[in-house]
Amino acid sequence: MAQSKSLEQIEERMAGLEPGTIRHEALQAAKRFKSSWIELGRVLWAVYREKKFKEWGYLSFDAYCAKEIGIRSATAKKLLHSYYFLEREEPSLLRKLQQESPAKLPQADSVNMLRLLKNNEKIQGADYEQVRRYVLEKGGEAPQVRKEIRSLLESAEPDPEAARADRRQAVIRRTIGTLKSLKVDLRESKLVPVKLLAEIESLVKKLEEVI
Repeated sequence: MAQSKSLEQIEERMAGLEPGTIRHEALQAAKRFKSSWIELGRVLWAVYREKKFKEWGYLSFDAYCAKEIGIRSATAKKLLHSYYFLEREEPSLLRKLQQESPAKLPQADSVNMLRLLKNNEKIQGADYEQVRRYVLEKGGEAPQVRKEIRSLLESAEPDPEAARADRRQAVIRRTIGTLKSLKVDLRESKLVPVKLLAEIESLVKKLEEVI
């Protein structure tokens, strides 16, 4: 019932608008949202980019989506970001997808996860390409894509023992550098006994043996 009422409200708004305008197109795309998220994502991206919602009396993009299109802000932003990701990273594929039937489109959730993965510095090119093929070529569903990405991120995490060893080495190297600089300053200023300088030199050698 709620969905039917929402569609009725969209149709009422469309009745008062001129067909062919971007505002009318956005509402039309919202009606077909269930069948083609790419179409709605394309129009929402245009509305967001050109700030058209302000011309229509809305103070924010979120308010426009909630009151006129009838979708939550988080959903709207996911759609427009996913569409823009395809436009930027996969323009040839996007043109092809726009001609495909809705059943062959990758899921919006899956594309959004791929977008976020693209910006993750921990993921290597080969791993990203593996997920890309799964999402865009095989139409992987969101739960499985999420599982695949979680597995990649876990494997990308450094070994705790190795990480501790690296930190230990870094601290020792910094300490050695500090002691060597201190020894030079103290020797030139002649503020401490020669014996203390020798002890500093001995400590440096012991630390160097640890590395």
